[in-house]
Amino acid sequence: MFAAPIDRRYFLKTTAALTATWPLARAPYADAAPAELIARRVLFDNPDYSSATVSPDGWHLSWLAPVDGVRNLFVARIDDLASARAVTRITDRNIAPYYRWAHSNNHIIFFQEHDGDENWRASSVNIRNNAVVALSPPQGVKSYLLQADRKFANEVLLTHNGRDKRYFDLYRVNVLNGASELLYENNEYVQLVCDADFQLRLGVKVAADGSAEVVQRHASGSWSPFTTIPPGDVMGTELLEFSADGKTLYMIDARGRDKAALVAVEMSTKKTTLLAADEEADITHVSFSGRRPMAARVDTAHARWLAVDPAATQDLAELAAYGTGDITFTGRTYGGRVVAAHYERDAESGEYVLLDRETREVRPLFKQRKALAGLKLRPLEPVSFPARDGLRLNGYLTRPENASGKLPLILVIHGGPYARDYWGFRSTHQWLANRGYAVLSVNYRGSTGYGKAFVNAAHHEWGGRMHDDLIDTANWAVGNGLADPKRVGFFGGSYGGYSALMAATRTPEVFACIVDLFGISNLLTFMATIPPYWHPWFNVWKNIVGNPDTEEGRAFLADRSPLNHLERATRPILIAHGLNDVRVVAAESRQMVDALKGRQAPVTYLTFRDEGHGFVRPVNQLAFFAVAEAFLAKHLGGLCQPFEGDLSGSTMKVEAGAELVPGLAG
Repeated sequence: MFAAPIDRRYFLKTTAALTATWPLARAPYADAAPAELIARRVLFDNPDYSSATVSPDGWHLSWLAPVDGVRNLFVARIDDLASARAVTRITDRNIAPYYRWAHSNNHIIFFQEHDGDENWRASSVNIRNNAVVALSPPQGVKSYLLQADRKFANEVLLTHNGRDKRYFDLYRVNVLNGASELLYENNEYVQLVCDADFQLRLGVKVAADGSAEVVQRHASGSWSPFTTIPPGDVMGTELLEFSADGKTLYMIDARGRDKAALVAVEMSTKKTTLLAADEEADITHVSFSGRRPMAARVDTAHARWLAVDPAATQDLAELAAYGTGDITFTGRTYGGRVVAAHYERDAESGEYVLLDRETREVRPLFKQRKALAGLKLRPLEPVSFPARDGLRLNGYLTRPENASGKLPLILVIHGGPYARDYWGFRSTHQWLANRGYAVLSVNYRGSTGYGKAFVNAAHHEWGGRMHDDLIDTANWAVGNGLADPKRVGFFGGSYGGYSALMAATRTPEVFACIVDLFGISNLLTFMATIPPYWHPWFNVWKNIVGNPDTEEGRAFLADRSPLNHLERATRPILIAHGLNDVRVVAAESRQMVDALKGRQAPVTYLTFRDEGHGFVRPVNQLAFFAVAEAFLAKHLGGLCQPFEGDLSGSTMKVEAGAELVPGLAG
């Protein structure tokens, strides 16, 4: 409910050069011998098209595409793709993947940050003349788009923390000229919810016990209790949207059930009506037409949509008949006549389409990654197996072409940890499988979407049973003859990076080498350096991770910190971090590297001065993956593409251990 925004991964752009393949740089293992290497640039550069949608009036399409290597906004007439043109000319850093049309239908609201600082500033661009207007303060302030409605075509509601970095005040902002009016000064709520009339209706604050108290605001400006979300339901419950008349609240609700459901709540009586639920998984996404829920999505091995409005049944059937892939709805016009959708696919490019709900025609728009055409990509296979305590774990396996026998295996572990891996195109999986590795990702306990009990099974289990799940995953692959136990590697970022450090210090006997991206080394120093806007909901973290305010809690957190267990850290480890990371500050990696060097452990450390929690600039991604590839090849024996210029243009600095990665020191 209160999870911080998640940086998305960025993939590739199209040029003829991107389809280049490379000769083998070393002799492959006989058990996995792809005929040619796919260039890293094909897999990790910006996509040709992303975030494609339709304007509310149905006249225009918009999408993100690279201009000189930086992702910008494009528009075209819906009936003339040849009219496409860039309406922004950003040169330093990709525009955020989430943007929104204003109801003027002449303006698009988009977000940018600076060098990974996550201070997302809002701007509007006029698609007629490309004029850009700032909608929030330009530096050091994080902003969110809260509400837009057709009744207020030239205005939106934004929140930002310009006054107090802990809390987000509510503003009414004109998208034409940037004029801003403060509507509510917020000093206690982690979430504000407004209706279609731009009225503030609900506020959410976290209590001392980690529960969420939802309060209702009255016309007089006073507040009264509305409902409470117990601590065990907070992670699976989300307030979504009010109906057009403001009488009904739509929400995803985990209370009273294991799998979160979509419900409608009458504001006057608090009567709840169940709209959609599934026995296998949580409702995690809802597609609205205007302010009416049309369909609800659950994700098990694949995405499944449940029709909420009867009209959605035919829409889903026609989209399914058009093509294969997991569907995401990306936009709808007024009245819902035209729907924009995306098909996610694992071994070929994703695709954007339009569904005309009057003619019932599905019209293809764009293939997302043109350079993938004709390449030998590998399927992402859903797998399932029990953890040692019987809890069912689900994941995804990618095998290299012509695989046979026991393969070198790399565990690729997601961050969050309250997130999950999904089926679809995974650039990291394709890259590693093409180099001859089996690649395995697992949704360990705490991963979202599998129900409340599965998430809550991770409480106080960072570095405990959550780590056991990862070892059980490796053991499952070895036990089923998929992996060579002497050639298992670990690759993880954020919480996955923390897990990588736990692998290095707690279970080094399982892994031949380890890659850690921006991982936590000390839970106590991590909790002491979180960004200020996380503090209002920090009691939730105390419940699920550990309490640094008590002696017992500090001892527990210290014991679960990799930095305090260096005596077994002997395996080669590659660590990388963006110096502007505000979630896991770079000092977390620096203190781990210094401690490892003090023990003469083999560690290579990379930093990027213009990145934060995740590497966004394609040149930095290419540099990191080039070094990681050489590191993995040395220790696991996979194939390796030469650096071939992939280090040029990057701000990567090798702080330690260059001599431990082939070709890096020279």
